Amino acid sequence: MTNGRHTDLGSELALTAQEQQATSSNNSRSYHDPVMLQESIDALHLQPGGRYIDLTFGGGGHSRALLGRLGTTGRLLAFDQDPDVHAHLPHDGRFAFADANFRHLKRFAAHHDMLQVNGILADLGISSHQIDEPGRGFAFRHEADLDMRMNPRAGQTAGDFLRQADEEEIARVLRQYGEITAARRVAQLIALARTRNAMNTTADLCKAIEPITASGKERQFTARLFQAIRIHLNDELGALREMLQQTAAVCAPGGYLVVISYHSLEDRLVKQFMRSGHFHNSIETDVYGHSIRPFEPSPTQALQASEQETATNPRARSARLRVARRTQTPWP
Repeated sequence: MTNGRHTDLGSELALTAQEQQATSSNNSRSYHDPVMLQESIDALHLQPGGRYIDLTFGGGGHSRALLGRLGTTGRLLAFDQDPDVHAHLPHDGRFAFADANFRHLKRFAAHHDMLQVNGILADLGISSHQIDEPGRGFAFRHEADLDMRMNPRAGQTAGDFLRQADEEEIARVLRQYGEITAARRVAQLIALARTRNAMNTTADLCKAIEPITASGKERQFTARLFQAIRIHLNDELGALREMLQQTAAVCAPGGYLVVISYHSLEDRLVKQFMRSGHFHNSIETDVYGHSIRPFEPSPTQALQASEQETATNPRARSARLRVARRTQTPWP
């Protein structure tokens, strides 16, 4: 369980020089190292002939592990909106791919005849590839165009947002998605800087906020800034809410929902939904006082990556894995 603060900064962006070297070495071996691979596969209680959905294909690590456990009659549907993943799709008759954001879960599941599946897995956040690919603009340690789109084929870029939004909107985004207390001051610095240059690159943005970055805390502060802009541009929390609300219609009674999150904003939504079927703390009950909800959350605390895994994959250190089982309760 997170403490209300963001916990993905060190694992995704604010890497030390030693961690950058280790991560670079890992990336030379794979597109993306799947986090808590064994734990997530175990949590699905895989049936060899079952049907499963991987909502975040990424480098395909989780999908390949699932296919390795499925029998000849098993089926797997994977989602991803990033065109870079196409080169890593498996050629397997049991595998189908939805080139889409997972907020369209129910529509594509129906299209592929994958309603009432035995399990759904979602590894949230951004992949190692997206961070380490300089041209994507996700990480401030690379000078690149300010892009930050999960799907580079559509939507507004970070540069467009920072050049066009007014100070109040920028401040709201930084406060809401980065918990930056000096959000208004940062927004003012960005507005001032864009009158002097085009605010085109990650270096432009980093230079704009130099007057406010505290000595020794530049990396953490800048990581929060980049994270906030990324979450806003990709509507990550809105997509997460929409996806979770559709899982009850897609997952069969007795099936499992497994979600790995990387910061408190994601984890809070996942925990609330698994607990109540909604995104608030109230739980509906029947006349006998029994909970009415689409999923029964695991009674154990959220799982965290092992020390061994975080030593080799620093980005796993903020991961939280939550599990819930589909109840018999009909749900919209």
